[in-house]
Amino acid sequence: MKTLSEHACFGGTQRFLSHDSRECVSEMRFAVYEPPQAKHGRVPVLYYLAGLTCTEETFMTKAGAQRTAAELGLMLVAPDTSPRVRLPGDDASWDFGVAAGFYVDATQAPWSAHYRMYSYVTRELPEVIAAAFPADRSRQGIFGHSMGGHGALVCALRNPDRYRSLSAFAPIAAPMQCPWGRKAFSGYLGADETTWLDYDASALVAQRPFHAPILVDQGTADKFLAEQLNPEVFADACRRSGQPFELRMHAGYDHGYYFIQTFMEEHLRWHARRLGAV
Repeated sequence: MKTLSEHACFGGTQRFLSHDSRECVSEMRFAVYEPPQAKHGRVPVLYYLAGLTCTEETFMTKAGAQRTAAELGLMLVAPDTSPRVRLPGDDASWDFGVAAGFYVDATQAPWSAHYRMYSYVTRELPEVIAAAFPADRSRQGIFGHSMGGHGALVCALRNPDRYRSLSAFAPIAAPMQCPWGRKAFSGYLGADETTWLDYDASALVAQRPFHAPILVDQGTADKFLAEQLNPEVFADACRRSGQPFELRMHAGYDHGYYFIQTFMEEHLRWHARRLGAV
């Protein structure tokens, strides 16, 4: 593991790092914010999955999360959004390939050799964090934005024993029913749509609810709301399965990080209560 940069921040430390990933068979980058409480013992860890075109830096530099995380004693971890190994056609469009891994384990060549973001996020990265940082793996939460909101929902719904808390900002909540999701799934997973069900949060929650409430914030001025995000589909699936779910619609807010900044503190406090943070 290599430290790329390190910065004092609200009494803790913000780090940007890289390591050789066994799942992605490439160098992967990630960011870690250690709160000041980490100097004295293990602390809860909250994973954030970013959206299309983003990197491991986006959340840490734009979300304004460190001040509240330092107060609450939350470690924040943000991985990159895809492997950076160059593959044919990986930069042909902004919503597939580089920075658009969609948090799936690809089954189609050439993507299957490296694009294993689901296993990277749920298995490998937590192992790396627990080995190198004072993170309490018994107190993990996960959240994300847009493509990362989709990833957070899927990771937690498929692994309820690994995550105590779950939330999202403007997630792609029913990817099998939107252009972004169908493009990504057909490219990474192939034509058999039955294999897509494992990565569709609305399909998953309809079959088995998460063990804790789910919080989603969504802006009404989000230009992607009607065609790509479909929070109402996820809400309906939650109602049918009995999943406790709070969808908060915010007038005038769009899809970007000004929206995320506005409600970040509320999400961090919401997670902290469920993770037993100080």
